[in-house]
Amino acid sequence: MRSIRTSAPPRRGRRTALAAASLVAALALTATACNGSGQDSASGKPATASASSATGDGKVHVPADLANRLKDHGIDVDQWQKGGWKNWDRDTWLSAAKDFVNPVIKGLWKPERMRSAKEADKTVSVQDASADQSVSDPEPTPARAVAEKTPYQRYAAPVGKVFFDSPEGSMVCSGTVVKDVNHPGKSNLVWTAGHCVHAGGKGGWYRNIAFVPAYNNKGESAAQLSNASAAEIAPYGNWWADWASTSGQWIKGGSESGGAGAPYDYAVLHVKPEQGSKSLEETVGAALDVDFSAPASTEVAQLGAWGYPAAAPYDGLRMFKCLDRPGRFALSPSLPTMYRIGCTMTGGSSGGGWFRVVNGVTKLVSNTSIGPSDHTWLAGPQLGAGAEALYEDMSRTYGGR
Repeated sequence: MRSIRTSAPPRRGRRTALAAASLVAALALTATACNGSGQDSASGKPATASASSATGDGKVHVPADLANRLKDHGIDVDQWQKGGWKNWDRDTWLSAAKDFVNPVIKGLWKPERMRSAKEADKTVSVQDASADQSVSDPEPTPARAVAEKTPYQRYAAPVGKVFFDSPEGSMVCSGTVVKDVNHPGKSNLVWTAGHCVHAGGKGGWYRNIAFVPAYNNKGESAAQLSNASAAEIAPYGNWWADWASTSGQWIKGGSESGGAGAPYDYAVLHVKPEQGSKSLEETVGAALDVDFSAPASTEVAQLGAWGYPAAAPYDGLRMFKCLDRPGRFALSPSLPTMYRIGCTMTGGSSGGGWFRVVNGVTKLVSNTSIGPSDHTWLAGPQLGAGAEALYEDMSRTYGGR
């Protein structure tokens, strides 16, 4: 999440007793694994490259259409694979929605590199960044994050970690497998935060974006992971984003503290397996519906946020969750309100899904975006017509591939 320093308004007490069992049980039921409008969505052909095993030379072979697109941006494909992606020169850092490129570099996200990735979080002092008191509800009482049960593939299979490279190094967020309305049962879509894929108004697209569902499936410690198998760390493998979309508001107004882009801080990835041919949903055995009705916080009795917090006191290796009744939060009177819940999760939980139960069905209703530097609450965007249009475009244009 993006941390902001705020002058804290009075904290509210618990407004209702938490019906935690209903939400937790519903998520578990959707996670039975099998074997094996102002929006500016990215457009054009998906930019994907995959390793070819046919030649047996171990090299990554980039399809001609992607090679040509990289060339159009002045990128040498061979040099990119050899480390040219580490060049973050401002003039060559692609920013526009249509410029997303993310060639697969097979084997880049090895277990040790995943463990060393840092949370996508900066504590920034923002002048008078306190919530607009005419709109926002009182600050919630912190809800202590609770470790998810293991194995994750049984209790929360749709949840995972999003890895990417930024100018500051390897970073990590959280994400959720969501259904593809136009390709039922075969979704390759992942929901996360905009700031986990794009730097916002002063930057561009991050690189080497990959999703690992049910990361560290058994919730093992760092010491235990030193001898863990690849299947324990990434039970469903690594899934590379061959296309990404985030809101135009995030691209134009997003900042280290959320900024004007915070209420639009969401993104959808279309992913492909580093190895294998089944869809993500078929592989994981689960995917969640997305609720775009943007209900008022007063209409929602409880929201649950899931993710992998990585900043102290957490280490990013285990999945946690918070359950609370949401309130309203606004950074300024000119911006839409966001949902806010009490939660002690830290950076690394960014992009993690917020779920609610609608008629017995667990649905994603938001994602972690921003929080204060003392890690007492989280805020996430309300997903309305703009978010739905972005999702629909991703489904129509890239779904099923």
